[in-house]
Amino acid sequence: MDPLPIYVWVIVLIGVIGMPATICVVLWRGAIAAGLGRRRAVSISAAAGVVWAVWTISSALLADADVYRLEPDVAKPWIGVAVIVALTLALLFTRIPVVRRVLANPGVLWQLTLPQVTRVVGIAFVIVLALGKLPAVFALPAGLGDIAIGVEAAFLARRMRRGVVGRGAVWFNIFGLLDLVVAITIGLTAGLGPTRLLAVTPSTEAITLLPLALILTTMVPLATALHLTSLARLRRTARARSIGRPVASTA
Repeated sequence: MDPLPIYVWVIVLIGVIGMPATICVVLWRGAIAAGLGRRRAVSISAAAGVVWAVWTISSALLADADVYRLEPDVAKPWIGVAVIVALTLALLFTRIPVVRRVLANPGVLWQLTLPQVTRVVGIAFVIVLALGKLPAVFALPAGLGDIAIGVEAAFLARRMRRGVVGRGAVWFNIFGLLDLVVAITIGLTAGLGPTRLLAVTPSTEAITLLPLALILTTMVPLATALHLTSLARLRRTARARSIGRPVASTA
C-alpha cells in the first residue's frame, strides 16, 4: 500500500500525542487537588507520560515492521493483542493507590472527559476513505462516530465543570464505548485474514499500518480506559447521593 500523505500523519499524531498529554495534565491537576503536593503530582504525571511514550514508540516500531499487518491466509492476532495489552496497562495504572486517590477526587470527573476531545482526529479515517484506501463501511461509522464523541466531550466537560452531572454523562460514556466496539469489530471483519466476514474493497488493511495503527493501539485503549473509569466514578457518585452522603462540587 502506498504511504499516506503527510497531513494524515499530522492529524493522527495530534491525537496520539494529545490524548496522553491531556491525561498527564489531568493527573497533575488531580494530584494537586487531592493535596499530594506539586512534587508528587509531577512524579505521577511524568510516570504516566513516560510509560505511555515507551508503549507508543514500541507500537510504532511493531507497526513499521509489519507485525500488525494482516495477510489473506494467515491469522495474525497481534494488533488485537496490542489493544488488549495497552488497555490492561492503562486500567492497572488506575489501580495504583496514589492514582486511585487522585481519581477519587470529585473535581477530576469532568477532566476525565476532556481528553476525549482529541477523538476528533477520527476525521483521518474519513480522509483516508476519500483517498480510496478505506471502505466506507468502516470509515464512516468509525470516523464520524469519533468526531461526534470528540465534539460532545468539549461541551460535556464544560457542563460538568459547572456542576451539571446527570444522565447525559453516563450516556456519553456508553455511546463512546459503543463507538469503539463498533469500529474495532468492523475493522477486523472487513480486514484481510481468516476473520474477514465483510468482503469489501478496499479492505481495512490501512488501519494495521502506520500511522492509523497508532490510533488503534494507543488512542483506543486510552479512550476505553477513560470511559470505564468515568462510568465507575459516576456510579459511585450516584450511589453516594442515593444514600444522602455529601458530594463535593465537580468544579
